[in-house]
Amino acid sequence: CVQVELSEQNFAKAISLPVCRLLCGSSIGTLWPKPTGPVRLEPFMRHVDLKSIDIEVPGTDKKNSVWQAAEQRWMDQLHGKIPNIKNYKSGGFPLHISISTVDDGVPGRLTLDTDESYTLNIGLENDRVLATVSAGNFFGARHALETLNQLIVYDDIRRELQVTANASITDAPVYKWRGLLLDTSRNFYSVKSINRTLDGMAMVKLNTFHWHITDSHSFPFEVSKRPELHKLGAYSPSKVYTQLDVAEIVEYGRVRGIRVMPEFDSPAHVGEGWQHKNMTACFNAQPWNAYCVEPPCGQLDPTVNDMYNVLEDIFTDMFKLFHPDVFHMGGDEVSVACWNSSAPIRNWMLQQGWSLNEADFMRLWGYYQEKALKCVDVAAGVAQTPIVLWTSTLTGEPYIDQYLNPQRYIIQIWTKGMDKVVKKILKRGYRIIVSNYDALYFDCGGPGWVSDGNNWCSPYIGWQKVYDNALEKIAGDYMHHVLGAEAAIWSEQIDEYTLDSRFWPRASALAERLWSNPSESWRQAEARLLLHRERLVENGLGAESMQPQWCLQNENECPVDA
Repeated sequence: CVQVELSEQNFAKAISLPVCRLLCGSSIGTLWPKPTGPVRLEPFMRHVDLKSIDIEVPGTDKKNSVWQAAEQRWMDQLHGKIPNIKNYKSGGFPLHISISTVDDGVPGRLTLDTDESYTLNIGLENDRVLATVSAGNFFGARHALETLNQLIVYDDIRRELQVTANASITDAPVYKWRGLLLDTSRNFYSVKSINRTLDGMAMVKLNTFHWHITDSHSFPFEVSKRPELHKLGAYSPSKVYTQLDVAEIVEYGRVRGIRVMPEFDSPAHVGEGWQHKNMTACFNAQPWNAYCVEPPCGQLDPTVNDMYNVLEDIFTDMFKLFHPDVFHMGGDEVSVACWNSSAPIRNWMLQQGWSLNEADFMRLWGYYQEKALKCVDVAAGVAQTPIVLWTSTLTGEPYIDQYLNPQRYIIQIWTKGMDKVVKKILKRGYRIIVSNYDALYFDCGGPGWVSDGNNWCSPYIGWQKVYDNALEKIAGDYMHHVLGAEAAIWSEQIDEYTLDSRFWPRASALAERLWSNPSESWRQAEARLLLHRERLVENGLGAESMQPQWCLQNENECPVDA
């Protein structure tokens, strides 16, 4: 696409930048993420009448709240494409969207077995643009609507909405698990900012919001039978996720094709909120670096039987509110020194006939994990829910064989991608979720906050490295055990005011890696991502700028090796 000066002579034939990029770029236009099946986009556009658009879902009660919300969001996105409605040119073809799903369109729950594939066809029938969607369920159909939305652009020359006149797309994700993690304990995030993140995820077909909701720093989650946890543990009464807040976020995600999975990290990473219970060790111990990786320290005391009743109450509320198909139990950064600093814990271990070596403290951890898992199963009240744990000492040799079951546990990898421990876990039959910190920790890059210099995982990770983080390089011959990946934001130095620019557009790079698993490098995606970043901003996300706008308007003029 070449930028030219408009004149009376070329006005009739001139096309706007979004239309040019859609029709004159690659075979997939400006779609993000890249579809995995055949794509046909004919180089012709039709003017769409914004006031004559209807969505039909046969066999579904039109009053279904999920479909209603999905339809309203889709229309809001269209309106967002128009910079000034007063200058908008009305008229055009009516647009009819016909959706057909195998499950008759009744929205269910996203699970690891959900088929998210779809087909989308666009053509002309009876003087109206007809878009037909076929999918197995609501989630696939929702993805199709997201793709259709990207095929409708605002022509700023003619001041009208235009849709690709004739198109056919077959599409399905490569990976089942495509997620983002947000830590809301170290700094609090409003419901509005979390929902905004879910909006961005929906645009790129990410399907899992991993909510690291509590930690040693704060306990902002309302537990109905244990109100003291959030009353003592939240930063302030206004910085609490009530049960109504959680229900809103979970439903907001479902409308957007996203599971909201809670994580209750334990037995480490607990502290605030647990005061006066005598159920923790080394809480806020000093010097902190003798007992944990960052302040404040804190771990549950596995020897206190009543502590498991508190866990059961927490888990019960989490299962009631989130309805998780997969549950995260944390298991990160447990400190032997912390437990060893507690005389009651040492005495209990000696009474069992144990010693006080690392293996004995791992036995204590295994004891805790077994009892905590029983609490999860009671809370779930149904068939055993798959459990996610972080890589840790417990997932290393020889403890992984002694205390964990590959039929029950999924391991989330946070080490470097090429760490030898990954293959050792995979060869034992564990399914994994990849969050290698050298490519997918989006909080990396910044000043130190407990020391001088830069933070522990610097430097900043560019979108190019995220895009090229191919999971087959990490898993090798064990790809059949890889569920997918997550990018993470740990919030020591990030809050809701810097959230958007930390996630976006890097999360979009992850989304294409996980949906499409492209064989090409980031270079072929750069022009599309530049335009996609504009869509993110158009939809209210404060996505980080990638290049001067001049580069967007002058394709291939900026890269030195284009």
